[in-house]
Amino acid sequence: MSVAVEEIDRQVDERLKKLARDVRMPGFRPGKVPLKLVAQTYGPQVRSEVLGDAVQKAFTEVVKEANLRVAGYPRIEKKAAADDKALEFSATFEIYPEVKLGDLGAASIERPQVEVDDVAVDRTIEILRRQRTRFVPASRPARDGDRLTVDFEGTIAGQAFDGGKPRTSSFRSAKAACCRSSRPPRAACRRREQDVRGQVPDNYHGKDVAGKEASFEMEVKSVDEPQLPALDAEFAKQLGVAEATSPRCAARSAPTSSAR
Repeated sequence: MSVAVEEIDRQVDERLKKLARDVRMPGFRPGKVPLKLVAQTYGPQVRSEVLGDAVQKAFTEVVKEANLRVAGYPRIEKKAAADDKALEFSATFEIYPEVKLGDLGAASIERPQVEVDDVAVDRTIEILRRQRTRFVPASRPARDGDRLTVDFEGTIAGQAFDGGKPRTSSFRSAKAACCRSSRPPRAACRRREQDVRGQVPDNYHGKDVAGKEASFEMEVKSVDEPQLPALDAEFAKQLGVAEATSPRCAARSAPTSSAR
């Protein structure tokens, strides 16, 4: 791209004259500041603005003439001009690719045929039910799959340690028996209160207690048991199948992503 120096000088002079009409400087009345003083103060800024506008205009014209679709912003760099009558610039930029569609008349597509048997349907129904599990209070000891809300406090040699007394936390029960473990067997409690001995994990963030045997005093605040939704019309509606006559029909019509 090339920009004429004469044209740049002309536009700079016009902008400085326009600026001089309203500029305020100490010791001068508005509009009475000498043009030479205005040029000394604002000249570099005005010239930079004029040059930027001129280069942008030149770039736009070149891109339009070449019918290019610019992607992103160009990197514009000044080049060494062959003479002092013009300023030359180069622009590096990305363009959108030109996509040409081929002839699809001879193309063929094989449609896969997939059969869904009753076993797959039953498995999908069970997955969909488990995804919509809700928990209700249970007045019994914890069982596998229950959700426990507990408080516990851990000590090592009778001394509390960092992280041994967290806030009340909830989790799913994995076992229904209290035993020694590599970490506090929180999910194993059958009673409201339980003393458990366990080993602090070797990768525990507190290096001074990692790998040591600790004692945990645990209190189960509540036990909630899982409750799966009933296989009825309401369950079918949750799958987006409002007119399904059975859960099996709903599972066959449900989006595939729901069963993942």
